[in-house]
Amino acid sequence: MSNNNDYHKNRKPLYPIATGVRPKGRLPKKIKAILFDIYGTLFISSSGDIGSAGKGLKNTDLLEKLFKSFSIKEPVDKILNQFFHTIEETHAGLKRSGVDFPEVEIDRIWMEVLKTNDRKKIHRFAASYEMIVNPIFPMPHLLETLAFCRNKQIPMGIVSNAQFFTFDLFTEFLNAEPEKLGFDPDLIFLSYKYGYAKPSLFLFQKAVSELTSRNIAPDAAVYAGNDMLNDIYAAREAGFQTALFAGDKRSLRLRTEDPRCKNVTPDIVITDLIQLIDHIT
Repeated sequence: MSNNNDYHKNRKPLYPIATGVRPKGRLPKKIKAILFDIYGTLFISSSGDIGSAGKGLKNTDLLEKLFKSFSIKEPVDKILNQFFHTIEETHAGLKRSGVDFPEVEIDRIWMEVLKTNDRKKIHRFAASYEMIVNPIFPMPHLLETLAFCRNKQIPMGIVSNAQFFTFDLFTEFLNAEPEKLGFDPDLIFLSYKYGYAKPSLFLFQKAVSELTSRNIAPDAAVYAGNDMLNDIYAAREAGFQTALFAGDKRSLRLRTEDPRCKNVTPDIVITDLIQLIDHIT
């Protein structure tokens, strides 16, 4: 049986691609907490974001090897067509039930497509699949930025579109679980756990509720993300100060064609995570 670590062993470093954007702005109020997006912000994402890699796959040889190692005999393209179709059908059903921006649990999708109840096997398969279609690597200065916030005792959280395998990135690449790196477990809101994905305000509102219980107003917290719609627009609607991370061309989403972003301006623009330090001291 294949192990997803097999695909980590052959990973190659990824480096940001310059965006041509310059850092600018200043935060209007002193910061008492900071929240992050994951894909494209804390970690370089080859496809730009989780869920973005898919129908135009290039690593077909690796996928065929993966499918064979899990004794999946049907053709890769046939399985993937079923996979994406099932996601679309699930999204449609959730929208009909009132979820504005639905999120699926990807292991449940794979269990349905591959017709198995073996969750452990599916977890290994799904994590390995993601590593192939969307290679990941930490952003430069990630550890230094987190260490600074941790040493300053600034509460750190996460609001991100994610799946069950997302937190494995921290242990695999940084040799520590998120809590050890300074993230507060009560300030972590991942889409797959709630069934709502950004740019829905649902996850941000959960974060606001938790911060408010600590006497931290949302405008005393900053949210850092790489997407003008999913991150900056949504976080601003929830009342947060905002930091657009424009450090990698693959993941920077300016959304200039989206009317919701037409009059949205982030409080600050950064091109390296370490630049946050200058804004939160």
